[in-house]
Amino acid sequence: MTVGDFSIDALYAALDAERRARGLSWAQLAGEINRPVGRPRPRAIAASTLSGMRGQRAIEGDGVLQQLRWLRRTPESFVPGLADGDGAAFALPDVPPNRILRFDTRAIYAALDARRRERGLTWTQAAVEIGGVSAAGLTRYARGGRTGFPQVMHIALWLGRPAASLTRVAIGSPTFEV
Repeated sequence: MTVGDFSIDALYAALDAERRARGLSWAQLAGEINRPVGRPRPRAIAASTLSGMRGQRAIEGDGVLQQLRWLRRTPESFVPGLADGDGAAFALPDVPPNRILRFDTRAIYAALDARRRERGLTWTQAAVEIGGVSAAGLTRYARGGRTGFPQVMHIALWLGRPAASLTRVAIGSPTFEV
């Protein structure tokens, strides 16, 4: 595994270890992760999403942010080979009650486009340098929407920015996979 490959299996292991240490079922874990968001939350993180993520190649980014907040860990702490991945420079921002931390895909697009232009790259060349993403996937960020792991970590590392700097605090309920 190279630097930039966010380890979904390591995230799963950390969640499972903490869940077991606290004596929680997967459903109770999902309830704790979803609790800070408040109501309404018609598409909260499901227990099956949490228990089924081991072995997955990609997972939805906004849901991972909530899991990381519950663990009090940074996205970078799950990137093997990245020095000081759990350091203060990578800390996720505090989020007020009834708010949710989400990736700001339009801002990600703007940062990608600025860096791409600065370096005189096409979208295809940028995608090749970033790795794990396609040119079409990068340009789709212009419309907003969602992103996932490990792709967003490849982007953050290519931009030379903490993943936390690519987030925003949003109102209301999450819209992750259930």
